[in-house]
This record gives sequence, structure tokens and C-alpha cells, in this order.
Amino acid sequence: LNSGIPNRAFYLLATALGGNSWERAGQIWFDVLTGGELTANADFAQFARLTVAAAGDRFGAGDEREAVLKAWS
Repeated sequence: LNSGIPNRAFYLLATALGGNSWERAGQIWFDVLTGGELTANADFAQFARLTVAAAGDRFGAGDEREAVLKAWS
């Protein structure tokens, strides 16, 4: 799996949200990586769906979730 694609999505998300990347964007990625739903054979679509869900779980259906959707598109 090429890590460049999720790295770019993270960059776009962190840039869109502003502030320190470990705050909101980092929390979303951390939640996905440690939440137990990400499988070893996950594809980009699954990872993207999980990040959108994690943003919604942590921050609600607001700006963070929308920024995640936009970062993957």
C-alpha cells in the first residue's frame, strides 16, 4: 500500500483545519489507527471511510468531518 495517498490526505486535512497538526487532524488519524476497526488488508476507501467516521465521532458533523471528506476527494 502506498502511504503517499493517506499522507497527502492528512496534509490537506491539517492545512484546512489550521493550528497544530497533532490537535484535530492527528486525533482523527490516531483514532482510526488505534480504534481496532482498521484491518491489515484495508484499502484506501476503507481508510477514508474510517477517518470520516472518526471525525464525526470525535467532533460531530461539523467542519472537521467536512474537511476530512474534502481531503480525500
